[in-house]
Amino acid sequence: MSTDRYLPIDEEGYWVFDGRRVDDEELGRKLLQNIKPAEKNRYVTSIDGQEAWVEAFDAPLILRHLGPMCDGVITADANYNSKFKFSLKDLRVDEWDRFHGRTLEEIPFVFSRTAQMEFFDLLESFDDESVTANGHRFVVPPWLQPDGQPDDPEFWNGIYQGEEKPGWELGEAAPALPVLIPQLKLIKSRVLVIGAGNGHDAAYFARLGHLVTAVDFSPEAVAGMKSRYGDLENLKIVQGDAFNLPEKWEAQFDVVFEHTCYCAISPERRSELVKVWRRMLVPGGHLLGIFFVHEKPLGPPYGGSEWEVRERLKTGFDFMYWMRWHHSIERRKSQELVVYARKKF
Repeated sequence: MSTDRYLPIDEEGYWVFDGRRVDDEELGRKLLQNIKPAEKNRYVTSIDGQEAWVEAFDAPLILRHLGPMCDGVITADANYNSKFKFSLKDLRVDEWDRFHGRTLEEIPFVFSRTAQMEFFDLLESFDDESVTANGHRFVVPPWLQPDGQPDDPEFWNGIYQGEEKPGWELGEAAPALPVLIPQLKLIKSRVLVIGAGNGHDAAYFARLGHLVTAVDFSPEAVAGMKSRYGDLENLKIVQGDAFNLPEKWEAQFDVVFEHTCYCAISPERRSELVKVWRRMLVPGGHLLGIFFVHEKPLGPPYGGSEWEVRERLKTGFDFMYWMRWHHSIERRKSQELVVYARKKF
């Protein structure tokens, strides 16, 4: 699919046109009912024959109320008086104890608080790993679930050795950087890039005159970085674990740049990574992140949402810039979120 039209959905599940919530029930319902999966974990909708990428702050569907259940299938109400059905076998739960799933049409949803309470009323019993309804037990796995060994450097070495161009590899710095950095007016800064991969982003900062430290878990990635960019005097390349960085680095960086590390680590360690960013930053230092926001429970790379990114960052950072990036390469369209945030004192 090729389109440059984007339709946001706010965190309460309402469409937003030109910064204003859509109140037209018929239009909103048609757009919700026309959502369908596209390639690369993305979703599109259409109206009057025109397609647009769906940009949901949370899930595309927020289920408001739950109706009757039959054979493990529940009918639910979403916004704009729309109705959808889902199966209990497709439910997952996030670390905030919110239930996620997909409708029978494969559209992702999350329960509202009201729907969550109604859901428990429908159940016979539940525990940390399952729910039981109508005499049947349904396992409810984590929303984001490891499918590999992302905490093992050999896992990443194998990818670098076995794939000429891994899925995250662009062959150049993130396309957003040439636009963002002039807008942000960064003065000469000490920049830390964790999970630097082949080093393109780190080298871009270094060539602009910043003092850059690039870290990657994989010895294979570090060797590649050194062969490409080892001649840059203000680029320091280090093989290391993001969760065991040298203590002397703490509060030594003006900017931490995040791009494809957050999505690659085990999901249960994301909040720990946020703490690492804060420890590495000087008081008032900045996080510049390009996050993937899409529905992808298995990884790496793992999915996420704007809602989830905000929840992890809001305690430790003040948001200065928050925007979906609309100039991505084709396979990433509708999936990139740019965040620029200042470390709270």
